[in-house]
Amino acid sequence: MQQDERNLGMLMDFYEMTMSYGYFEKHVNTDRVAFDVFFRKNPDGGGFAIFAGLEQIIDYLENIHFDESDIEYFRSLGFFSERFLHFLGKFKFTGDVYAFKEGSIMYPNEPVITIVAPLIDAQLIETAVLAMMNHQSLIATKANRIVRAAKGRIVSDFGARRAHNADAAVYGARASYIGGCQSTATVLASKMFNIPVSGTMAHSWVMYHDSEYDAFKAYAELYPDECVFLIDTYDVMNSGLPNAIKVAKEILEPRGCRLKGVRLDSGDLAYLAKGARKILDDADLTDCKIIASNSLDEYTIMSLLNQGGPIDVFGVGERMITAKSDPVFGAVYKIAATERKGQWKPCIKVSESVEKITNPGLKHVYRVYSDEGKAIAELLTLAGEMPRNGEPYSYVDPEKPWRQLQFANCTFKNMQELVVENGKRVGPSPSLEEIRRYVVDQLTNEIWEEEQRFENPHKHYLDMSLDYYGMKIKLLEEMGAKTV
Repeated sequence: MQQDERNLGMLMDFYEMTMSYGYFEKHVNTDRVAFDVFFRKNPDGGGFAIFAGLEQIIDYLENIHFDESDIEYFRSLGFFSERFLHFLGKFKFTGDVYAFKEGSIMYPNEPVITIVAPLIDAQLIETAVLAMMNHQSLIATKANRIVRAAKGRIVSDFGARRAHNADAAVYGARASYIGGCQSTATVLASKMFNIPVSGTMAHSWVMYHDSEYDAFKAYAELYPDECVFLIDTYDVMNSGLPNAIKVAKEILEPRGCRLKGVRLDSGDLAYLAKGARKILDDADLTDCKIIASNSLDEYTIMSLLNQGGPIDVFGVGERMITAKSDPVFGAVYKIAATERKGQWKPCIKVSESVEKITNPGLKHVYRVYSDEGKAIAELLTLAGEMPRNGEPYSYVDPEKPWRQLQFANCTFKNMQELVVENGKRVGPSPSLEEIRRYVVDQLTNEIWEEEQRFENPHKHYLDMSLDYYGMKIKLLEEMGAKTV
């Protein structure tokens, strides 16, 4: 996989620099802190989200630095001492990172990534880590919704020209592939990440030639084994489709080749696909695929299929690459604990909005599985707590803490693993194919179908161990006493 060779050290909000300078001047950078990365709600009201972008985060952390031009820029602002600028010139990230596997199904308010690092190290990376996780997790989640709506039919990423910039196009294609798309039209993404590339012609090819027949004939002579014709430039039923069939019979079949597909990019796609399918079948082109594009998303795809549209492939662009229906993922970066003199102390953010109160302290997040292998809940525990598989386990539902609850005959999987130690990657990188297969495996074998509904999905609960919940309540009580 080709890595991003740019220096992304400067991808930060300015307050990360002002706070870091303050820590530097107070000589507290030897203190370590723990920051959790989590999100508060699933996009589009869905039942889950998909974690993507971890590989880019690790690459960034291994390579973050400030070069001479960066130091000169900071010097020009007049905010920082020469001692601090010298510190930045030698800066390398030296912390540890614990994270879910990329491609993991994830849920709100659980720590998907935990950064344990010296104070300045942890502070400077906030914006970049969030930007990478927020974008790719958003697009992977949206792509998976679209793929599930297609019910086994091929979905291809057509989104580059509608993406918000070049990075959004390239890394959006990567995320779309993780989410289940089978190919991309974006050549740079194909080259960088070895994603299958797809694409044939645009309307301009047809309009350039003297006739639609000439356009199809010229293309067939160039690519006899890969012919897909765009048939809606002029008139689908009276021009495009007849010319496509004519070229298939006169040019392709004498060479022993078959017409691979026809693409519809406008009009009533369900109506046109039905008519095209009948004519193609009558012409002994039953193997010719019908491809549809034009502002598709999960809901338009479901509608087309519910109408009986015989569409084999969907090319999805703007509504997937921008996650148009819910374009903000909303992961946040919150301090959870500080270490002073070798002792860790939990930190909590208190808010008038209950949903914005954070889960404090060093912790584990376990996924709880039934004896059938289905994921039934998430469980937060204190660091070091290790539930035993198969044994009864009492826990608290923080939304209804008065209930007495117990897991029985369950297994527990610790979701975070060490991926960066002392600033360096731990273990080999998984391939993009492995990440993609991991998504499929979870949705097929672990995640309830009820959580995969688009409308009113089943809620996946975030529970707490008795000790963890007790620690959180005690901390809230202490904070309340301080504010009286």
